[in-house]
Amino acid sequence: MAIDPSATPPTSTHVTAVTDGVTEVFTWEESARIEVRDLGREIVIEANSAGLKTLAGHLLTLAQDGTPDGAHLHLEENDGLEEGSASLVLERCDAE
Repeated sequence: MAIDPSATPPTSTHVTAVTDGVTEVFTWEESARIEVRDLGREIVIEANSAGLKTLAGHLLTLAQDGTPDGAHLHLEENDGLEEGSASLVLERCDAE
């Protein structure tokens, strides 16, 4: 699922996705700032308090009982992430 690329969410924003009949709501905290940098051998996710709460909420949404394997959220530059950020995909995978 990709979020509307109009801009970084300015205030509490809710995105609803339905995957295999399961409704998931992803919420951005007001003033959330999230930047993802790819340094080659490591990825740095830098965020303010609201951004960390936003990411934690996204992960908890994907971890909910009944969320299907493969459910995922795409975060991209100016689409939930700061300008210049590397893309980030959060995906549930229950396979061992």
